[in-house]
Amino acid sequence: MSIEGGIDRAIERACSVEATALQVFVGSNRQWRSRRLPAAEVARFRAAAHETGLAPFTLAHAGYLINLAARDDTLRRRSIAALRQEVVRCESLGIPYLVLHPGAHGGAGLEQGLEKVARGLDEVLLTGGRKTAVRVLLETTAGQGTSLGHRFEHLAGVIERARCAARLGVCFDTCHVLAAGYDFRDRRSYCATFAELDRRVGLGRLLGFHLNDSVHGLGSRRDRHAHIGRGEVGLAAFRLILSDPRFRSIPMVLETPKGPDLAEDRANLSILRGLARRGRR
Repeated sequence: MSIEGGIDRAIERACSVEATALQVFVGSNRQWRSRRLPAAEVARFRAAAHETGLAPFTLAHAGYLINLAARDDTLRRRSIAALRQEVVRCESLGIPYLVLHPGAHGGAGLEQGLEKVARGLDEVLLTGGRKTAVRVLLETTAGQGTSLGHRFEHLAGVIERARCAARLGVCFDTCHVLAAGYDFRDRRSYCATFAELDRRVGLGRLLGFHLNDSVHGLGSRRDRHAHIGRGEVGLAAFRLILSDPRFRSIPMVLETPKGPDLAEDRANLSILRGLARRGRR
């Protein structure tokens, strides 16, 4: 949800579509500098999140400029500083999870990229020996260019290298996972993909979902989200996720195309809720 007009307004917008989970940006998503969050605004957000029951099911998404795997040291240092600030903002707002794109190695190679991400996360989450309560969720990616995270072993590689591994989890983006080449659109492929995720990373680290259909097909390595049921993922895959008892307490949010009156969100949520009801029968 948009935070225009104050981050607490995101709670109002979520309630207007009867949301049971929420994702926000805690700063600018495409600029390095973000406005200061006034104490009163932070207090309103925290109070509203608790009153509505959204507090434990709220995700923040890290800014898109952040790249902990960057080859350029100036960009990497700036990314670490920006991520640290976002963690601090999440702490002040009481947001338990911060979703992060693992980054792109820019040609330096997979191993060097994974190592840089792990060391950057350690620097952010273990600064001064203080362990933050915020958990960073590494998002599965579509695999464009030299991006990391489109293979489950990439996520495992970061976690295995990081001293802050206890503070790390995974966010499963349905559009990205399909585009990366993992199928989960029928019972057999669904079981195989989640078994692979469990083997590589562990389902105990799966702490968030982005439910998005995909304009492009299996293995396309192209990231373009579509409305639920109007893309290559299809309704059967969402029904399988929503009926899986292992995931019922995990926050699931939409990143589908959005209009000014939230009609698209209402339509997508209606479809998902219908699938969830049928899946429980």
